[in-house]
Formats: sequence, C-alpha cells, structure tokens
Amino acid sequence: MPSGGFAALGVPAPLVAALASRGIDAPFPIQSATLPDSLAGRDVLGRGRTGSGKTVAFALPTVTRLLGSGTARQPGRPRALVLVPTRELAVQVNETIDALARPAGLRTLVIVGGVGQNPQVQALRQGIDVLVATPGRLEDLIAQGHARLDRVEVTVLDEADHMADLGFLPAVRRLMDATPKDGQRLLFSATLDAGVDVLVGRYLRSPVTHSVDSAASAPPAMEHHVMNVASDDKFTVVRELVSGHGRTLAFTRTKHGAKKLAKQLTASGVPAVDLHGNLSQAARQRNLTAFSEGSVRVLVATDIAARGIHVDDVGLVVHVDPPAEHKAYLHRSGRTARAGSDGVVVTVGTPDQRGDLRTLMRQASITPTQHSVAPGAHVIRELAGPAAAFVAPAPVSTTPAPKASRPASTGGASRSRARGRRGR
Repeated sequence: MPSGGFAALGVPAPLVAALASRGIDAPFPIQSATLPDSLAGRDVLGRGRTGSGKTVAFALPTVTRLLGSGTARQPGRPRALVLVPTRELAVQVNETIDALARPAGLRTLVIVGGVGQNPQVQALRQGIDVLVATPGRLEDLIAQGHARLDRVEVTVLDEADHMADLGFLPAVRRLMDATPKDGQRLLFSATLDAGVDVLVGRYLRSPVTHSVDSAASAPPAMEHHVMNVASDDKFTVVRELVSGHGRTLAFTRTKHGAKKLAKQLTASGVPAVDLHGNLSQAARQRNLTAFSEGSVRVLVATDIAARGIHVDDVGLVVHVDPPAEHKAYLHRSGRTARAGSDGVVVTVGTPDQRGDLRTLMRQASITPTQHSVAPGAHVIRELAGPAAAFVAPAPVSTTPAPKASRPASTGGASRSRARGRRGR
C-alpha cells in the first residue's frame, strides 16, 4: 500500500505538484525503495511485479536528472533513453513521463515499429530530451543515421525479463554499448533470469538492488478460480463471466481465437475489442484506448497484452485458453490486482485440460478454488459482478465490432465488485 510522501524522498517540488495534479499523492513500495538512490544518481536494479508502480519509479529520477544537468537538446541525440519490449508499453510509459516532463519544458518521443518512421525522424531532428523506444525500430533509425545515443545521460531498461523472453537482448546490448559508460542506468524487471543477470553485470556499476515483492508469485489480493466446463458450454460460460459491468481482460492463445471471440461476444450483446499481432499499430492503439477509457469493457487479447499494457481497474482476468507455462499465467494474471487493488482470475478448463491445469497451478504456486459449472451457475454471476447477462447467444455476426464513441465510467462498478468479494 502507498505510504509516506514524494517530497520526503527527495523529489523536486515541481514534480511533486505534477504528480498531485494526476491524483498521485503517496508513493508505492517500489517507489519508496528506489527513489532515494536513483535520485542521488546511483545505478539501480528494481525488482517488482507488473503493476507495482515501476514507471513512476524511473520517470521521476530521469526527469530530475535532465532538469539538473543543464545540457541543451541536440538534433537526433536524445538525453535519456527508455527501452521497453512492446509498442503498447512504449506509448503508456511515454504518457507517464510526458506528464512530468512537458510542464518542465522537456520533450519526449515514442519510437516503435508498425507505423511510418517519417514523423519520428522529423521529431528527432527537432531535438528530444526523453526517447521511449522498442529496440528494433530504434536500431533501424540509428543505422540510417537519424539518431545517436552518445549524449544519453540516463538509460532505463523496463520489463527487462520480458525483453529477454522476446529475444531482444542482442539488440539491447548493442544499444547499451552505444550509450556513454558514465551515464546512469536503471533496470526494472519482475524476475532476474540469466539474460537479465548478464545485463546487470555488464552495464550497471555497483547497482543498488531493491526488491519489493516475490516476482514469482501472485499478489495476495488476487483470487484464483478454475471453472471446469463441458466443451460445448465453454463459450456461454465465458460470455457470462465477462458480461458484468467491470473491466475484463480475456486471454486466448492465438490471434485467430482473439478475433473470433471478440466478434462472438459483440454479436451476443457484450461489446468487445481484440488485441493481437495481426492488427495494425493504429488498430491496436485504438482498441486499447477504447478499453482503457471505458467505452468498451472487454478486451480479448493474446499474450502480447500480458506484459505490454497497463490499464487501471481491471477487476477480472479470464484465461479462455490456459497458457502453456506458469510464467505466462502469472504475467497474464498480473493485469488485475494492480497497485494495491484486488482482483479475480478465472481459468476456464475443459475435461481434456484438467491434468495440464493441475500442473500449471502447481508450478505457479497457486491453489485455485475449483468449480464444476454449467451456464447460469450462481458462482459465475458472483465472479462476473453486477448486471451479468445470462441470455442465449445471438447468431454470430461476421462484421467487425462497432467502435464506441462515448466512454462510460467503469471504475465504480469494479470497486463495488471488489467490496462485494471482500465481504463474502
């Protein structure tokens, strides 16, 4: 839970005010632990699960360092670099940093693939203070002569373990080698696998390590359930689960499965959008925005979203297709019970998956509540929350899900459902 104040940790007053204007008044544990060292210019290794507040933990010292250094912007030569594994995460990290940097006169820029590079090149030419980038596109622009990293004063590696999982470590090492050796380095990761250890040993100088929780376990405020269903009942049970008023993430294994389920849910009266690698970057961002703003309350995603997005008030995560291994289960599940909130995780399993599910939960050190259910079961209504719709599905339409234009608030419903769970 949050405790203390940012000013007491050494955060400059203008940045404390900028945080307060966004409703952030007290630091979370990862911020309280790392900020005294990172603000003092030390290299820091921060370990904490997704949703623990790491973005603010590295945004504050990055902006503070740039404000204090007094160096001027130069075309194509950013003063700070934040490397992240996914496009969606880059956009969201930049939003947090920009809210602190812009009032202080600093410029930020996102560089990711999947979109045209010309606007990125033009912005680089105008001079950038903080560059938030995925490794591939940044390497492309450097190779073309549009960017250099020799003026970087602070380098941040966010979700370093996920970058290792995605095979980005060779690119990360090349980019890190291009930054000045005397710059400050901040590395944040949920786990310290072998690949991350190599980065720490090679690039961080006498790092101060802070670990605020066990990254290999689920948050204590997270409920875990397994619903054993007949194969023919699976879609109806999933639809009932996601039909409450709260914000829900549903995970599938394949891109086709995510697209199909989003269409089926929308056609049956539960507006949903999908998020997967077959969508253009513009479509991915549009669907994510609709979900985060509340105009659509169900997001059906592949594992691209398990570590790539940060959305508040996700009260329910549904594993429509159980993941192949326990790390993916924990990463997916970490979309709920974020930043001190509670949440519910439901895995929907068919008879042929029971053995694999037992193994998965044992490896994740999870003891879920088991349910054998059919459509309309009372426990589905309990977990789905208010206004769960138990109606027969309509014929599935082949037209894309309509774009909603008017956001609807969902946070209150999520909190109401959370209070109900705690009271049981």
